[in-house]
Amino acid sequence: MTRWYLAFAAFAAALALVSSQPIERCWGTWAAIGYAAAAAITAAAPRRRVAAVVIALAFATAAPLAWQAWAGLPSLVGEGSLTVVARAGGELLRHGTPYLPAIGLTRVLAYDPYEPLMAVFGMPGAAGLGGWARWAGNPRLWLTLAGAAGAYLAFRIPGARPRQALGATALALASPVLSLQVATGETDIPVLALLCVALALAAEAPPQAAVVTGIACALKATAWPAVPVLAAMLASSRSTKDAWRFAGLAAATTATAMAVAAPAALLEPGTVAQNAVLFPLGLTRHRTPAASPLPGHLLATAGPAGSWTDYALLAIATLAAGGWLALRPPRTARAGAVRLAVVLAAVFTLAPATRWGYYGYPLALFGWMELSSERTVVTPSASPSAASSVSPPASSGASSGAGEASASGWAELSAFAGRITTGRSGRR
Repeated sequence: MTRWYLAFAAFAAALALVSSQPIERCWGTWAAIGYAAAAAITAAAPRRRVAAVVIALAFATAAPLAWQAWAGLPSLVGEGSLTVVARAGGELLRHGTPYLPAIGLTRVLAYDPYEPLMAVFGMPGAAGLGGWARWAGNPRLWLTLAGAAGAYLAFRIPGARPRQALGATALALASPVLSLQVATGETDIPVLALLCVALALAAEAPPQAAVVTGIACALKATAWPAVPVLAAMLASSRSTKDAWRFAGLAAATTATAMAVAAPAALLEPGTVAQNAVLFPLGLTRHRTPAASPLPGHLLATAGPAGSWTDYALLAIATLAAGGWLALRPPRTARAGAVRLAVVLAAVFTLAPATRWGYYGYPLALFGWMELSSERTVVTPSASPSAASSVSPPASSGASSGAGEASASGWAELSAFAGRITTGRSGRR
């Protein structure tokens, strides 16, 4: 585990040095210290890995947030998202829709690029929480709590014991994939958690998985590719009828959640399109700040020819993903997670308006897949008593594919998630 903490520390330090965003530099500085301390602890005292996770979690999440509150750091990354969600919550309470009409779209932060259900996270603040309870009205708090609860369920559903699931959740939140999201105030954590929950449920409870997927789709469009991936998985592992039922129920859940969350938005489809469709694609007068120098964005900003080339590449990638799912559909949750990660990575790479942070989706999916596949691994030097107490893998489907999909580093990370919760180091 030491090498993983060292890798985390190197990434955090590099971000602190090269980023132009104050909040990212703040997170990188504090997180690098925490990860380096955690690496030192695991190297000097392997049995103290719980302490290492606590230190990493404190320095990568609590410390950057406390420093931001004290220093009042500006940000072009996180504060914009939180501002949009908070304003959308107020608009939803007052007008029944989180979206401003076209006449009110006079600046970038006036747009709401999210699906209607995301505005729910801004409603506590809009309801008047203030004074000593002002922190309770911050959308960041509710986004993080929802994401943490979803992550716990995603680890618990495959069969982990409560302490194991709690340990895996703490490890996930301490990693740069999620802690950077918390520090910068991004909105992806609950969506990521819901996608992992849907994958955990899909094999044994397709209806529940469809409802969870529909809720994720009602929060953010980045969850939409999960519907065809999970439908293909069900068609392969169960039946075509189950796949169609899943897709229909997921679509119905998405539509219902959107209608319930923002009933007035149904009367203004043009406004919804301006905010949630055209703005994220970079097709409005005010351009989205999601403009990382990835191939799709570089092509889209290279003139009409570049834009059409990007659209053609997106169409080709979509057809290729559809053909891949049809010809070689995934049969297990692990395989579905891999397919979804690859599809999302391709979409984010070729999207005309995109940012580096979106790659947290495939990274989070791989992390969930590895942490939930096998929580306790006995090393060759483990004692017989320790070996006899190791719990079996969560599912036979997960364990059967572990040899193909897991590298040795991920296996160590998976073993660590079990050891920090069961109290066994896996050593003599």
